[in-house]
Amino acid sequence: QVQLVESGGGLVQPGGSLRLSCVASGFSLDYYDIGWFRQAPGQEREGVSCISRGDDSTYYADSVKGRFTISRDNAKNTVYLEMSSLKPEDTASYYCTTSIIFESSSSCRRYGSGTWGKGTLVTVSS
Repeated sequence: QVQLVESGGGLVQPGGSLRLSCVASGFSLDYYDIGWFRQAPGQEREGVSCISRGDDSTYYADSVKGRFTISRDNAKNTVYLEMSSLKPEDTASYYCTTSIIFESSSSCRRYGSGTWGKGTLVTVSS
């Protein structure tokens, strides 16, 4: 069964850190560009970060640049999103997906009908 499973969300104080994981089963992540998206209540899903297949080039939304780091461990079939200096506006459900096209370090967008995980909730609050 082809699926993505996110984990690592939780409640954290402003300024804190979390590491999200996205584990794939049924296929190898190293053949895919992978993206992290987030969706806050009442808002549209937005792209946060992407990592390309092959050379692991990365993309970050301006809102998270310098605070979030995306990486992959192909041996573990896992993509990570390290989040630091978290802000209340980072509160959202975070999803990983293969439904992206990585165009450059300044462009990554939703594309196609690939696989999405069910998400993990991140709440930043004091």
